[in-house]
Amino acid sequence: MATIEDLMHANLFEVFGERDADRRMEAVRRTYAADVHFSDPDDAVSGHEAVSAKAQGILDSSPGFVFTAVGPARVNHDLGYLAWGFGPAGQPPVVQGVDIALVEDGLIKKIYTLLLGD
Repeated sequence: MATIEDLMHANLFEVFGERDADRRMEAVRRTYAADVHFSDPDDAVSGHEAVSAKAQGILDSSPGFVFTAVGPARVNHDLGYLAWGFGPAGQPPVVQGVDIALVEDGLIKKIYTLLLGD
């Protein structure tokens, strides 16, 4: 079973950072509960297909951008927290945020993205 730290990194890199739809869907299935609920300031979606589509939309609107972790994943019992940056590869991020996830039965059940900065 994956640790919460592993799930937080999978969410960032293998789902939201993965441009190949088939590899992303494989990661979605092993990272999230089937009825996962994802919320960010723009949207709230539920389920594997919707989360994958959300990731695809972000990646499609930002060609050449990559996610980077800012510090380690933090864990408090069933909660995971990971700060991240998003921007052109090899350059400072243009967007920064944090993901906070509730994990149940070894999978992310709910995940919230908060954007940092102005």
